[in-house]
Amino acid sequence: MTWVTESESLHDGLEHRSTADILAGINAEDHKVAQATERAIPAVQALVDAILPQMKAGGRLFYIGAGTSGRLGIVDASECPPTFGVAHGRVVGLIAGGDGAIRKAVEFAEDDPEQAWADLCAHQISPQDAVVGIAASGRTPYVMGGLQAARTFGCVTGAIVCNPGSPVAQAAEFPIEVVVGPEFITGSTRMKSGTAQKLILNMLSTTLMIQLGHVQGNRMVDMQLSNEKLVARGTAMVAAQTGLDANKAQELLLAKGSVRKAVQAWREQTHP
Repeated sequence: MTWVTESESLHDGLEHRSTADILAGINAEDHKVAQATERAIPAVQALVDAILPQMKAGGRLFYIGAGTSGRLGIVDASECPPTFGVAHGRVVGLIAGGDGAIRKAVEFAEDDPEQAWADLCAHQISPQDAVVGIAASGRTPYVMGGLQAARTFGCVTGAIVCNPGSPVAQAAEFPIEVVVGPEFITGSTRMKSGTAQKLILNMLSTTLMIQLGHVQGNRMVDMQLSNEKLVARGTAMVAAQTGLDANKAQELLLAKGSVRKAVQAWREQTHP
């Protein structure tokens, strides 16, 4: 079988090109990613609609992947608590080779088809949870084995892959195939494929968090106040919704811990 992610680049003689030409070529290929992502929206919708009731009932969302794919899942999972105020452990990213593989590749870790399920079991996986496998190639044993075991166990299973008809997609109940075509450097799936996976993850987790009630209007009302920038952003949000001046808005925000709680407290006080 010919894998699209391994197919020959449309660009050649790269070592002889100018900086401007290389950059233009990379950008030209990147333009194709948004189009491929758009074509995948119905599949993303199906996965969101399957995961949402599970999470509303208290279930968690797990990402499993190896290499770049695993790191992208960890990035998305790690950003959910500060952005949406959800508890750590509500969205979990697991990578073949363990946390050490986040920074440094662990040789052959992705080739063990049983390790992902062992990693999931270490988190007390439940049939109420959802598991999404991320694999550009669509044939990573770590991801494939984890999805097969999770699906047999009763979990909602999804996959994000960049080859059509892959084993990983077949292992998941709700596969998302984002076929972006040959990479600028042949086989370098950290490029277009990785960008496509990041876009899909953004769509998946953001839509879920909106529908779980962590966004009001277009504002992150449950975001964690973990730095001065976020405190300033939250203060502006509280001031806009209450009419309080900046000092009083910030005082209320810090006392209550989130924009949602601050505005709610103000409303209860002013409109008992």
